[in-house]
Amino acid sequence: MLPTVLAVRAANCIAPKSYQLDFNNLPGSELRRAPDGWHAIVTLGGTKHRLWLRELPVSGYSVDLPLDADFELRLGAARRFWLALERRALGMPPLALPALKQRRLILALRAVDGWQKGNSYRQIAQGLFGGHRIAERAWKTDDLRSRTIRLVKLGRRLMRLRWRALLAKRRGRDDK
Repeated sequence: MLPTVLAVRAANCIAPKSYQLDFNNLPGSELRRAPDGWHAIVTLGGTKHRLWLRELPVSGYSVDLPLDADFELRLGAARRFWLALERRALGMPPLALPALKQRRLILALRAVDGWQKGNSYRQIAQGLFGGHRIAERAWKTDDLRSRTIRLVKLGRRLMRLRWRALLAKRRGRDDK
């Protein structure tokens, strides 16, 4: 199951504040029966939340969060669902990349594309950062040269790991 799909079940205890969801009367939502249970797409807080339920609970819900490699993603998805139930701001989607990381990945893919076409690091840097930023006399010690080399290395690593590395949001994991 995808880490952003929340496994929901009936709560074991009655909480002081529990949420009631009428899956049949939520605008923009879908509920489908499948051999493994119920699959729901619930539109709350301006976004779609994906839920899996073995059986439809009558009242009170609980979300299962297994302690596995995707715990952080599941926790983020559960938190966004809870914030939507509370009618509060949701924040970033669990799989969204921060703008700087997204920019770096785009530059890395462009850099490795230039490298595969046989361009020198200087030519790649000119394509990425503009010719006006490349100094003629100090290229060997220029920080853009080092940055370009690192971007090509990152792009090659992304190629080896394929698209999963782009989507993986696990911190501290060695992806070499």
